[in-house]
Amino acid sequence: MPTGKKIRVLVVDDSILFRTVLSKGLTSDLNIEVVATAGDPYEARDKIIEFQPDVMTCDVQMPKMDGIEFIRRLLPQYNLPVIVVSSVSGVVFDALDAGAVDFVAKPDVNSVRSVEDFINEMIDKVKIASKAKVLCNTKGKVTKKITGRVDSFVSKIIAIGASTGGTDAIYKILKALPEDVPGIVIVQHIPPVFSRMFAERLNNTTMLNVKEAKSGDFIEKGQVLIAPGNRHMKIVKMNEKYKVHCFEGEKINGHCPSVDILFESVAREAGSDAIGVILTGMGYDGAKGLLAMRRKGARTIGQDEKSSVVYGMPKAAFNIGAVEKQTPLNNIAQLIYKMLS
Repeated sequence: MPTGKKIRVLVVDDSILFRTVLSKGLTSDLNIEVVATAGDPYEARDKIIEFQPDVMTCDVQMPKMDGIEFIRRLLPQYNLPVIVVSSVSGVVFDALDAGAVDFVAKPDVNSVRSVEDFINEMIDKVKIASKAKVLCNTKGKVTKKITGRVDSFVSKIIAIGASTGGTDAIYKILKALPEDVPGIVIVQHIPPVFSRMFAERLNNTTMLNVKEAKSGDFIEKGQVLIAPGNRHMKIVKMNEKYKVHCFEGEKINGHCPSVDILFESVAREAGSDAIGVILTGMGYDGAKGLLAMRRKGARTIGQDEKSSVVYGMPKAAFNIGAVEKQTPLNNIAQLIYKMLS
C-alpha cells in the first residue's frame, strides 16, 4: 500500500532500453513515481528545473558530459540526492566523492534474476536517498591529520560500522588517524567486489595499510580490515592478539555483512580493550552490537545528525543508550585518539 506522497524520480541514462527498464521497475513500487527521464546531463538539467524530482538516478558514462562531472556541477545548485548507476568499477567512488549519496551496479541484462535483483535494490536505495541529506559542500574536506604516538596498551582494537554515506565518512576518519593507531575492523554495507575496490582506494589514499579482510587475518597496529561485501566478519582473540573470521550467512538486519555481527564479537572478545564507532546509514544495524560493547566497558562513539547523510543507524544506537559520545564526523578521529591516550 502507498504510504502518502510518492517519491518523484528522474532517471538519467543514455540508453533508451535501460531508461525504460529502470522506469518500469521503479514505478512497480506504489510509493515511487518516475516523473521524467533524460538521455544526457543537459536534458537532465532541464528536466530537474521542470519536474523538481526528489531523487535522481544517473549513469556514469554518458554523451556530452560524464555523470561524475555532472554531479559535481549539479549539486551546488540543486541539492538533489543522486544514486549512481554504473558497471563494476572504482569510478563509483569518484561519484560518491563528487556528492552522490549511493550507487548500484548495473545488472546483466540477459539475466532475469540479475535485473530483478537490481530493480529491488534500486527501489530500496531510492527510498533511502529520498530521506538523505546532500552534503556536497563537505565532500573532499578532511579532518586535520593527528600527530603523536598512541599508547598501544590502552586500547587494542577499533571497530567501525557504516552504511549510506559511509565511504566518505570512513575515508575522512582514516585519513586523519596516525600511522601507529591500533588495528581497525570495518563493516561498510557494500556489494561484493566493490568492498575490495574500496579497500584498495583507502590503501592508496591514506597512510594506513587497508585491505579487504579474509579469514585468518590478524588485526595489527596501523592496519585496517574491511569486511567482504558478501560475508559477515567477526573477531576472535588468540592469546594477546585478534584475528578475523569471515563467513557466509543469512542477512542480519537486512545486511551481509552486518555491523551487529562485528560489534557483538568485539564486545565478547575485546571488552573494554575496544572502541566502537557507528556512522551514517539507514536502519538500525549496529545499534544492539554497540550497546553490547558499551556494556562490556568499551568506549563508544556515534556520528551526529547534522554531519550524517542518513541519521538512521547512529540515531538507533543513541536512542538505546549505546553511544557514549555523539559528535560531528570531523571530530571523530580526534575523539578516537583521545580515547586511546
